[in-house]
Amino acid sequence: MAGNSFGTLFKITTFGESHGGAVGVVIDGVPPNLELDEQDIQKELDRRKPGQNFITTPRQESDRVHILSGIFEGKTTGTPLLLLLYNTDARPEAYNDIKDKFRPGHADYTFFKKFGIRDYRGSGRASGRETAARVAAGAVAKKLLSQRGVHIVAYTLRAAGIQCQKRDESVIEQNPLRACDLEAAAAMVQRLQQLQEEQDSAGGIIECRVRGLPVGLGEPVFDKLDALLAHAMLSLGAVKGIEFGDGFAGVDLRGSEHNDWMDAAGFRSNHAGGVLGGISTGAELVFRIAVKPVSSIAKPQRTITIDGKETEIRTEGRHDTCILPRLVPVVEAMTALVLEDLWKLQESLRI
Repeated sequence: MAGNSFGTLFKITTFGESHGGAVGVVIDGVPPNLELDEQDIQKELDRRKPGQNFITTPRQESDRVHILSGIFEGKTTGTPLLLLLYNTDARPEAYNDIKDKFRPGHADYTFFKKFGIRDYRGSGRASGRETAARVAAGAVAKKLLSQRGVHIVAYTLRAAGIQCQKRDESVIEQNPLRACDLEAAAAMVQRLQQLQEEQDSAGGIIECRVRGLPVGLGEPVFDKLDALLAHAMLSLGAVKGIEFGDGFAGVDLRGSEHNDWMDAAGFRSNHAGGVLGGISTGAELVFRIAVKPVSSIAKPQRTITIDGKETEIRTEGRHDTCILPRLVPVVEAMTALVLEDLWKLQESLRI
């Protein structure tokens, strides 16, 4: 199975399955003498872990990180970091009733057709649990970026059809949706409670903003900053689209309206979202991703078995009603991984 690694100079390889013994990540490219301990990583994992509220899966995983290599006396050595998270609350028997059925909207069908075998226990590598390893790696990248004055913040902008009407980043960690608008968050909660009673789920939009970037990150042909971020975000199983700056709304503007005029102080607007020609402009980097509804729902649906027979499926067990609040730290992590990798590439070109 290919495609388990991401990055070039700051490179990660994730491993493990949803109901296997553990999930984890190997990080290559961490510089020596970075002060790093498990708490630097744990604080990010705690934002992603399950069981936080009624919206998320009740699976009780502490997601306690173990650093197995690459650290000596509290500092990185420059050798690969191996971060491990043991699965302590796996219940594979919960999937016995659907082990021969394909969940609509899930990777079950395509995975089985591609490989001729699948791990039906929470879908193995196709599970959202794999993203815990990404968050662990992203925490290291975020620490490196913070030393350069880079700040990354993501939040729920829209969920269950309800849009945030204002942006207040101070309230993101004060509501269960990690939304940027407390009033909208309250309405989202009410709507999600209704959907949960109906054994259904919801999707939405996450917005991410990055401040403190210099001009010049990103390569102008295949490794554009926005292209690599698109790769990173679309590698997340629930993400179905991405836009930068004005995004699709910009198609209705004139060139004179969409162009970001400049004066001696810099850009007067940011319709481009901080990227021109695939290279960072120094302005705030802004992008949004579209997140589909969670596919594992208890509501009866029509599907087929691995033998091609028509049947009905109800996915019981422990699943999120809306994945957005747990996806927010994953988006930040993947953004950090892209930026740290490009930063190292930029530094290597100056040698």
